Amino acid sequence: MLHEAAPSPELMLSLEEEITNGRENGNGGGVQYGSGGTGTRRKRGVNGRNGSAQSTRVKSFVLDTNVLLHDPACLQRFEDNEVCIPVDVLGELDRFKNEPSDRGANAREVHRALSRAFSQPGADVMQGVTTAGGGRVRLVVFDLKEALQSKPVQRFERVFHDMEKPDHRILACALWLGHIADHPVILVSKDLNMQLKARAVGMPCEDYLHDKVEAREVSQTELVTVQVTSHELQRFASSATLELEPRRYPALAVNEYVLLSAGEKNTMPARFSATGSFIKLQVPESLKILQGRTIKPMNLGQACLLDALMNPEISLVTCFGQAGTGKTLLACAAGLSQVMGNTYSGITVSRPIVAMGQGIGFLPGSLHEKMRPWLQPVYDALDLLTRPAANPSFSKKKTSRHGNPNPPLQSMASGSAAAPYDPLVQSGVIEIEALCYIRGRSIPDRFFILDEAQQLTPLEAKTVVTRMSRGSKLVLIGDPAQIDNPYVDSRSNGLVYTRQRMRGQSFAAHVPLGKGERSPLAEAGARLL
Repeated sequence: MLHEAAPSPELMLSLEEEITNGRENGNGGGVQYGSGGTGTRRKRGVNGRNGSAQSTRVKSFVLDTNVLLHDPACLQRFEDNEVCIPVDVLGELDRFKNEPSDRGANAREVHRALSRAFSQPGADVMQGVTTAGGGRVRLVVFDLKEALQSKPVQRFERVFHDMEKPDHRILACALWLGHIADHPVILVSKDLNMQLKARAVGMPCEDYLHDKVEAREVSQTELVTVQVTSHELQRFASSATLELEPRRYPALAVNEYVLLSAGEKNTMPARFSATGSFIKLQVPESLKILQGRTIKPMNLGQACLLDALMNPEISLVTCFGQAGTGKTLLACAAGLSQVMGNTYSGITVSRPIVAMGQGIGFLPGSLHEKMRPWLQPVYDALDLLTRPAANPSFSKKKTSRHGNPNPPLQSMASGSAAAPYDPLVQSGVIEIEALCYIRGRSIPDRFFILDEAQQLTPLEAKTVVTRMSRGSKLVLIGDPAQIDNPYVDSRSNGLVYTRQRMRGQSFAAHVPLGKGERSPLAEAGARLL
């Protein structure tokens, strides 16, 4: 998006005075959320998630294109308010409808939803049709010449001159509606730049919050502590289960991991079961794949994650953790260990194709060769798990003809040496999956690892979850603080959305990881940089 030239201080001062006057006169400018009066209704707001209601007038919500692309079902999420869709939004949707991506699928779904709504007998697209919540949805035809006769749009044109840009036309349409309407008009957009422009000209603007989780649920990295007596903790250690009165611990979700504490140095981790009792972790002392290295949980969080990964009754595991906390390594180790034990027929790994910074263009080769740069962290974990540890005495004896114990750079660059996990890939035990081809699949008896799941949109996450057949286990791991997808943020991505919606299900578990184990440097970098 191009950057507009900054308006002069004199123009901004004049603009601020006009916006203030517009608020006082009750037209144009911003809309204050008062307690209402005659003709008010009780509303929950744009997100419709919490139960707290405040008394406000019926509102008109003008939807930006990105809201419809983010959630095609959003037309039914505004209760009995009015949903307005500028015709310029339809033009933008038309640009995306032929894309083979989820964005294209969402654009087509919006077109179908609007077609169904406006094909009802006697429907008037300009007056609107009734929604399931008692409100209505309508299209808004925006006449620029007519709108420029209103002061709010005139002020907007003085600041943002290019009125041919779709964003500017949508914003001008919202300003015009706010000028002629006798009730609050609010623009809803997930574009931060659009929100800033709207607020700069006094247009009330909100984010779409329906699928956004609370900030505290994303930032939690420590286990909930439940206070017990020394006798209860000793009984728990011997019997592997403990029942407490509900008033003695906070509200817990099924399969939530907690820390039973009888003092600062007398603690044990536990899992809260569906029966209301605390269960001792069933964590193997170590995992070893083929002739590879031995893997052990290094901290309390990793022990809880390994318990969830190895539990056959849990078919969905979500994990938040910063870089270096061991998410990918533990997931691969647990998956391969259970595949070797015939619990699953194989392990499937995938990752969203979202680049950080400047891309390098198209990648040649087969699907595996194209996916390899994106899945390199997974390949690193597989190599560590399956490659035997180096034998120092053997390395000293094995030298090249030049006396160099290290292989020549040419052979390393050519990649001629086969990786120890290559036979597993060739036999299909380890499968590489591209998410762009997953729609329509049914995946049974697989241990499915989706790395960097925070890059997914909620609808993409739903697509992956609904592909899992009986006998499969889905592991979603990622760091909500590291997002390169411009269409999601730390509170609205597919990883946190799946965790929030699946919380409390008997087959789902979530583990937060807070301590990095990669190296002191990586741990300090994740915390301080």
